[in-house]
Amino acid sequence: MKNFALLGCALACGLAVGTAVAAEDGPPPWAWGFTTPMPATIPPPPPVAPQAVPKPDEPKLTIEGSKFSFSRTEVNHRYAPADWFPDEHPSMPKIVAVGRESASPTIYACALCHMHTGKGRPENAAVSGLPYDYIIRQLQDFKAGHRKTSDLRKTNTGLMEDFTKSMTDAEMHESALYFSSMPSTQWIKVQETATVPKTRTAGGVFFVLEGDKAGTEPLGNRIIETPVSTEGFELRNAHTGFIAYVPRGSIAKGKALVTTGGGKTTACTICHGVDLRGLGPIPRLANRSPSYVARQIYDMQHGNRIGAWMPLMAPVIEKLTNDDVLNIAAYLASLEP
Repeated sequence: MKNFALLGCALACGLAVGTAVAAEDGPPPWAWGFTTPMPATIPPPPPVAPQAVPKPDEPKLTIEGSKFSFSRTEVNHRYAPADWFPDEHPSMPKIVAVGRESASPTIYACALCHMHTGKGRPENAAVSGLPYDYIIRQLQDFKAGHRKTSDLRKTNTGLMEDFTKSMTDAEMHESALYFSSMPSTQWIKVQETATVPKTRTAGGVFFVLEGDKAGTEPLGNRIIETPVSTEGFELRNAHTGFIAYVPRGSIAKGKALVTTGGGKTTACTICHGVDLRGLGPIPRLANRSPSYVARQIYDMQHGNRIGAWMPLMAPVIEKLTNDDVLNIAAYLASLEP
């Protein structure tokens, strides 16, 4: 049955070999968490500092609703990030909880970036509730070098490639089984607006400015996705999500493209399901990070994300402009997961 469904999707989308390339602007900086276009020359990233060891006298932090307390070092520990709400997710496999520090290349805990709940953040990806087969495919694609970034300032894409080179088949299986077992829940709220809070960027994420630097500015033709709480973000609080400010009218424009094709593409609902919550091994699009969605479409268009599914996706996205991608990402993020 699965093969027939995929065949129907292939026929509806129109099979094509190769990767589509849109002839227009470069990567939209907002989707990668930057305010300026990618420069022609990018210095190599600094070496990763050794993991700090928590100090006995380091202050302990708390968050509302959790009975635990952790130091800042424990919160950000690459091989055992603090888990504020262990009762709200299944028992974690070792690769998710602590990674494998002895590996070469080393493997950070999956929970460090994707969180213990798999909800993810704008600079990476939400993985909870994705199909098991899809997660396995993405891990294999990273390992094969089939997932690159179009903006070379984004360094965590390379980290994922390194992690997967060290992961065993068993570790891939365990992590995919874990994250696919959890339902997706509301994590992003979308607001159409003409103005947004002034922000700063760090680590591929926009943060609202406070104090004397606070204020508003025109949104323009971009999406600003920012934590509801900067402190919650920094403490990796799974109870505080994100708000995505999108241009006025973008949701309706995106809906037309996603549900009908708008005369320039194939409706996403054909392969991703009528409710856009996935279909078989095809992933959910509803309530995904708009930054993430925009990056993936652009990467696919420009040959930086390839693999088994690209013959299906290439003809669907080849005519999409950066404006189209923004509108699609805004609409998808606005949906219930």
